[in-house]
Amino acid sequence: MASSTAQDDTIGSSRRVLVTGATGYVGSHLVPALLDAGHTVLAASRSGTSAFPWDGDVETREFDVEDEELIDRAVEGVDVVIYLIHSMASSDFERRDREAATRVAAACERAGVDRIVYLSGLVPDGELSPHLRSRHEVEQIFLESAVPTVVLRASMIIGAGSTSYELLRRLSERLPIFTPVPSWMRSLIQPIAIEDVTRIMQRAVASPETINRAFDVGGEDVLTYFELLQLFARVAGLLRVQVSVPGLPQEVVGESSAIISGMPRNEVNNLIESLRHDMVCEDYDVRDALLEPDYDYLPIGDGLRRALGQEDESRTP
Repeated sequence: MASSTAQDDTIGSSRRVLVTGATGYVGSHLVPALLDAGHTVLAASRSGTSAFPWDGDVETREFDVEDEELIDRAVEGVDVVIYLIHSMASSDFERRDREAATRVAAACERAGVDRIVYLSGLVPDGELSPHLRSRHEVEQIFLESAVPTVVLRASMIIGAGSTSYELLRRLSERLPIFTPVPSWMRSLIQPIAIEDVTRIMQRAVASPETINRAFDVGGEDVLTYFELLQLFARVAGLLRVQVSVPGLPQEVVGESSAIISGMPRNEVNNLIESLRHDMVCEDYDVRDALLEPDYDYLPIGDGLRRALGQEDESRTP
């Protein structure tokens, strides 16, 4: 990966950055990266940040996307708001995400926030799953607001603690040697390491340009989900033989995956449904707009190795 200098990290002036979802997976990795780049970080949380090593370096602001007064107080005096909130675990997450984004966008307009950075998901062709449809709807709310918004449409994020990665890991470790894989999981996927995601978001915060658009974000490797399972097994040293099984209904796969992984049913079912699509980048404009010219993405095999090596130390409290 390309080396970074202090000048690279602060291509714009130091900003006051509110990170919503700061105690979540991406947020907890992003906060220290922003601090290292010289920004003042305000960590928005409902539960507090005392369990995190960076707690003493940030200002914590109470935050709840259903409370307009708390949102107004949280965004006051802020230059950039990073939006990392999704309600995928609830049955009515589409409505909740839509209403939350509308409240936050309006509060940012009232407070004179300079920029919103939203981590979304890739938008494939065809009919979208509810999970992808909701993320696309949220990004449109922000892009149509009066606040310039950088939308980063990320593919599967590889890193210990990422929901997609944890589902991949748990299924790989808990299924038998001969692992049944639905034949419809031959769609393409373009995973990206958490280190690359935080780097792009850091640059989106610091960029001096006024940007109001969406960027596709994915690593260099494009493979099928079938191949990703095989790669994970090799990296993890697991003896696994993936067997393609035709005719497995998506609902059965989702429910059984939730049981085996021990993860919330709604989250797992929505992720499984998304695997019917090719989740690959349609453009690579993010390189020219935000990244250093010589920046190299982490190969996905290396990303998996890092994730496996960091599992114990990186799990959020």
